[in-house]
Amino acid sequence: MKRRTGQDQSITRQWRPATQAVRGGTARSEFGETSEAIFLTSGYSYDCAGDAAARFAGEQVGMTYSRLQNPTVEMLEGRIALLEGAEACRTMTTGMAAMTAVLLCQLQQGDHLVGGRAAFGSCRWLTDTLLPKFGIETTVVDARDPQQWIDAVRPNTKVFFFETPANPTMDVVDLKAVCGIARERGITTVVDNAFATPALQRPMEWGADVTAYSATKMMDGQGRVLAGAVCGTSQFINDVLLPFTRNTGPTLSAFNAWVVLKGLETLDLRIRRQSENSMKVGAFLEARVPRILHPGLASHPQHNLAMTQMDACGPIFAFEVDGGRKQAHGLLDALALVDISNNIGDSRSLMTHPASTTHYGVAEEKRIEMGVTENLLRLNVGLEDPQDVIEDLDQALTKVGL
Repeated sequence: MKRRTGQDQSITRQWRPATQAVRGGTARSEFGETSEAIFLTSGYSYDCAGDAAARFAGEQVGMTYSRLQNPTVEMLEGRIALLEGAEACRTMTTGMAAMTAVLLCQLQQGDHLVGGRAAFGSCRWLTDTLLPKFGIETTVVDARDPQQWIDAVRPNTKVFFFETPANPTMDVVDLKAVCGIARERGITTVVDNAFATPALQRPMEWGADVTAYSATKMMDGQGRVLAGAVCGTSQFINDVLLPFTRNTGPTLSAFNAWVVLKGLETLDLRIRRQSENSMKVGAFLEARVPRILHPGLASHPQHNLAMTQMDACGPIFAFEVDGGRKQAHGLLDALALVDISNNIGDSRSLMTHPASTTHYGVAEEKRIEMGVTENLLRLNVGLEDPQDVIEDLDQALTKVGL
């Protein structure tokens, strides 16, 4: 590959996803390094004052300040955009920085947002607490029911915001239906695609306008760094999102961008193997626990929809015990191999009790409405031999009477 081939979209958009994940966005320096370079610099110098003025005026291509541009970060943004099938991408410090930015950059006092009920706890805080502080009205609906989206629309509705599959209840949203409802009414659809990543699901192919990510999860996928990303049209990214991020500064570091670039090289391999492992672990648990919420299993009420929209089930699912928090915590404490951790998308198997961790800050009545009960546990199946994970779960379940 030549020095600039990875940034030539007339070439890279012809590559298949696995190739894009390894080589997309790459720009080599004059040294010809095979691994992407890390540019640890806060600023840039200019040959003359006129060059500086021209760059700030947008008349000359080049770097000005690493809050705005960084070569390593730009390589990551180019790669994610390719994988997503988007015109452009902007990365940020964390997934929640991305979620906050993608909403605040396009909403103002008097606007209205409709959000999916089942969501990560901090995303519910955005819709339920933060946005109303700025005079932005919000309505929360059961995202699985297209009619509820239709009924919630008002003249001032500007954004639909939801996750699919949702964290942690694994609700699956009909992307084609909900995005179609929004598009017919001139509403922007923002989809949190962190559980699937573009390796398994590309919401824009189903009509979504914008996708947002915690790249901490499957994109890095090895529990090393925090990162977030937003993908959309060049007009949205450059004219709507960029002015917000330029002036508020949720900037991804060059080092973290480099780590995620390395993670993307193995994303397809990891997520598909973890999906296979998840199916094996899910099939075991289905016979041992009162209820399992796994989109890859035929027992999931939206299994057919999930497998229509997704190439595989992903590594994450939830299940319920019947003894409340005491039994759920007892099961976690009995684990020997699987880690107790609130993270997901890791190459290691992780389990958490959402009601007391990720959704602790959500009011109890809202948690129950979402389906985040004291009986619910969320499991991220890693790259270990699935039989070892099954044996660990087996002994832990036996210890708590299941």
